[in-house]
Amino acid sequence: MGAGTLDRRRPSGAVIWLLRLLGAVLLLAISAIHLYLWSEGYDGIDVIGPAFLMQTILGIGGAGLLLITPMRWLPWVAALDLAFAAGSLAALLISTTVGLFGFVETTTATLWWETLWVETAAIVVLGALIAVSRSRRP
Repeated sequence: MGAGTLDRRRPSGAVIWLLRLLGAVLLLAISAIHLYLWSEGYDGIDVIGPAFLMQTILGIGGAGLLLITPMRWLPWVAALDLAFAAGSLAALLISTTVGLFGFVETTTATLWWETLWVETAAIVVLGALIAVSRSRRP
């Protein structure tokens, strides 16, 4: 490689698969948290209860899609999954600060901090997956 040449290596398939797998695990963790909380009493809260159940279903579906999507569609699926995780994080923060649909959460609630970190990690991993998979496309 010459002195003026930039090294533009494409990320390996292994890196992409690692990010896919990690992203899927984080989405499943978001789903598991919401399902657990739903079963522990959130099911009885208007709007929030059904939303938690929907979070569970969407997270599982998003994780599955992340693992089976062909490479050409991967940036789009990862972006949808990132939007899901970011929306979930936004709902958590809104419910903790000003309330959401009349429900106000507190940072001392069960799994509040775990939810914050899992959703934040999902956003970071899925963002990296978008960047890496876009640079890998032919």
